[in-house]
Amino acid sequence: VYFRPSWLSGSGLLLLCLVLGADQSHALECNLTDSSNATCLYAKWQMNFTVTYETTNKTYKTVNISDLSNVTYEGSTCGDDQNGPRIAVQFGSGFSWIVNFTKHAPGYLIDTISFSYNIHNHTTFPDAEHKGIITIDNGVALNVPLNDIFRCNSLLTIKKNNVTQHIWNVLVQAFVQNGTVSTKEYLCDEDKHSTVAPIIHTTVPSPTPTPTPKENPYVGNYSVHDGNSTCLLATMGLQLNITQDKVSSVININPNSTGVTGSCHPQTAQLRLNSSNIKYLDFVFAVKNENRFYLKEVNVSLNLANGSVFSIANNNLSYWDAPLGSSYMCHKEQTVSVSRTFQINTFELRVQPFNVMEGKYSTAEECSADSDLNFLIPVAVGVALGFLIIVVFISYMIGRRKSRTGYQSV
Repeated sequence: VYFRPSWLSGSGLLLLCLVLGADQSHALECNLTDSSNATCLYAKWQMNFTVTYETTNKTYKTVNISDLSNVTYEGSTCGDDQNGPRIAVQFGSGFSWIVNFTKHAPGYLIDTISFSYNIHNHTTFPDAEHKGIITIDNGVALNVPLNDIFRCNSLLTIKKNNVTQHIWNVLVQAFVQNGTVSTKEYLCDEDKHSTVAPIIHTTVPSPTPTPTPKENPYVGNYSVHDGNSTCLLATMGLQLNITQDKVSSVININPNSTGVTGSCHPQTAQLRLNSSNIKYLDFVFAVKNENRFYLKEVNVSLNLANGSVFSIANNNLSYWDAPLGSSYMCHKEQTVSVSRTFQINTFELRVQPFNVMEGKYSTAEECSADSDLNFLIPVAVGVALGFLIIVVFISYMIGRRKSRTGYQSV
């Protein structure tokens, strides 16, 4: 977590933005103030992108843009008499994202959203047929009351041409009055028509008991690719336990009908699953102490059987810890407690989010539950052998005694 304050040259405006673990959760928070240090625009959100492009051999590749490193905000402004407020974000290798706001009495519009990317970047777009910067403009025209803060926890998807933008956990207020961000929320339609769980940023809480299906979920094999090489491997059966409005639901994920995307970076890796009822289920891994990896974050948004949407996120987890260059394995059932209302049971788990060689798992570090079982097996065998020896010895002594008694009778 770090601050990035900067004076916007010639404007007298101070842009103070907070990047909240951008490599892990892609969360950004901006507070734009004027020359009197009064807030004029506030925004907090998460986002990622999917881009499909044509290659030199006339095939198509899809890349996921989720690394929001090296973020700058050049061009962000509170606006003036001629131009409205604008959030301008530059990140990664030649990516930019701009949101324009305009006044529209009695409120204001979240007017347009544009995304630009440089397809000449061979690292992100290997073997691209076309070169140069491509900009995708999207008209939004979302009307927000002037003194309200717009909130949308639900996943917002904007598709145009070959680009898909995913935006969620949004809080934004342009034209902030008297320097004070409003506490009155204006919800997006998706949140109005669904029950969206709050975002959780706490240590691991105690799970809420939920019923367990009679059958365990199918075990699926998942992989993420970086160009032509595999960069993340995961094998696991997944069972989702959800509690909403005191009603418990259990969902077994079917790997045969589950889509897989993700991304790999030196310090983070993401596995994203989706299906007809799961908008996204993200597993975000991170490197710690330069020599180990662990599961740091889980994000989920899915449609429940009653028609409501369940969304939750926790970027302060600590599961599946193993050395870099190895995989983490646990045959026994494990529970990942994301929040009091959401837990994930895993079965036959094996995962390697970094340093995958030749598309194969490296040597596994086993979970404590498996280690305890492995320890008990030789102990049990030893006890059984000891018991067998005792039985043989007692039998021998009884037989010998009977033999002596027989000789005395003769």
